[in-house]
Amino acid sequence: MDVGRSPSVVGKCDWLRVVGYRSTGQRPKTNDDLPCATLFPSQRSPICTMLLSKDYVGYLAREVTKKLIAGKFIETKAVAAVTEKVHAAILEELSLEDRINDEVRVILEAYSAEMQKTGANYQEMFRKVKNELVRKYKAVL
Repeated sequence: MDVGRSPSVVGKCDWLRVVGYRSTGQRPKTNDDLPCATLFPSQRSPICTMLLSKDYVGYLAREVTKKLIAGKFIETKAVAAVTEKVHAAILEELSLEDRINDEVRVILEAYSAEMQKTGANYQEMFRKVKNELVRKYKAVL
């Protein structure tokens, strides 16, 4: 445990107890000072984007749950319920970009005739509309 931090219960329900850390009021200087792990990069590039099978997502959920319990970040008697919730959360997060892309396609389809008249580039318009929706939904892709 880092100096200046003490464990505290930050959330509780009948099947899960989440254990967090109280800060000393100072902002951590590096990610190593945080009591958490980054699962996904904050910026996507073609190099770090990958497709994950549903089996692999299930494996990730089991491993994340094991690491959270082993690191004493959570306490639970219902490991299967926690794993199921983590699995659902990962799938939800991974499907966010797909849902935004679908919405962009619907929007651009409604304006397809107008885009053809003006000679607008579909890829450029897709990127612009997608960026607007990401801002609107305050999503992190």
